[in-house]
Amino acid sequence: MKRVVQLAAVTAAAALVLSACGDAPEDDATSGAAAEGGSDFKACMVSDSGGFDDKSFNESGFNGLAAARDALGIEVATQESQSESDFAPNIDNLITGNCNIVVTVGFLLSTATGDAAKANPDTEFAIVDSTAADADGAPIELPNVKPLSFNTAEAAYLAGYVAAGMSETGTVATYGGIQIPTVSIFMDGFVDGVAKYNEDNGTDVKTLGWDKDAQNGSFTGDFEDQSKGQQLTQTFISQGADIIMPVAGPVGAGSLAAAKDAEGVSIIWVDSDGALVNPDSADVILTSVLKQIGTSVEDVITAASESSFSPEPYVGTLENGGVDISEFHEFDSKVPQELKDQVDALRENIINGTIVVESPSAP
Repeated sequence: MKRVVQLAAVTAAAALVLSACGDAPEDDATSGAAAEGGSDFKACMVSDSGGFDDKSFNESGFNGLAAARDALGIEVATQESQSESDFAPNIDNLITGNCNIVVTVGFLLSTATGDAAKANPDTEFAIVDSTAADADGAPIELPNVKPLSFNTAEAAYLAGYVAAGMSETGTVATYGGIQIPTVSIFMDGFVDGVAKYNEDNGTDVKTLGWDKDAQNGSFTGDFEDQSKGQQLTQTFISQGADIIMPVAGPVGAGSLAAAKDAEGVSIIWVDSDGALVNPDSADVILTSVLKQIGTSVEDVITAASESSFSPEPYVGTLENGGVDISEFHEFDSKVPQELKDQVDALRENIINGTIVVESPSAP
């Protein structure tokens, strides 16, 4: 099975987060250390409210920044957001700190990124999981902003297929943190993957938590409160679900706790390889829907440092390796070879266009 391998510079990331996040760029102790490489280029990053230690998309983005720092010997700085009110000030702090490129992580930063990019045309920007947006939230194209987007519906389709094939109860579930396109796109793909498994195998596995046609379902309302994720997962378990996919950043840790307290329940993680970033819960993580956020961030910083920045959007797909599902890790011996073969064939059919995975939230 071809899979994306997500490399996590966890130790380096943790050190940089502890020393950098929340400090003004000019006071960032890591900036001076990174500058020993002799580069006068400075790459910077703003998290969303989940923080850089979310074991999900913020941390993945941060790992890309750390990888660029190590590979290029450049200066870096970060600002960690606690709430949406921090987005604009954090971006402004980094611009004031003479950052050459500012990477913002998450759909919720789209308007703040658009405002800052328009006000600072000589600074380059990249935004993970979105485009820049105007004050009304409408997407806008700017010559100094590169969108880094991911068609995660394709990979979630594979995960839904696996979930349906591995469910012992005939019921699986998914939920999100906040109902935004970069969350619901996972849920769309997951639901369709379950439906495809039913079609191929004559089964009737049910999916709780998301109605793709109506575009509504279960959400905790934030990306921070793990207790909400635990409670919602317990509700799904009480309704018969034995495999749950949270699309909620750190809130997903609540699902891990609920699964560990239950019998025969497993979790599908998203963004990063859950078994690697949550090693204590690897025994309940069936697989993960991966986004190669770190690689895309490192690539755009590298291009900017070489004066070859381009605002052309990047879209990660199964075909270009920007999305996929992870290895099965501790579940590898439990997943039947026939199901693995079906997933391999499904992946190839999506790549060659035989199967088209659709979502209204697709980039």
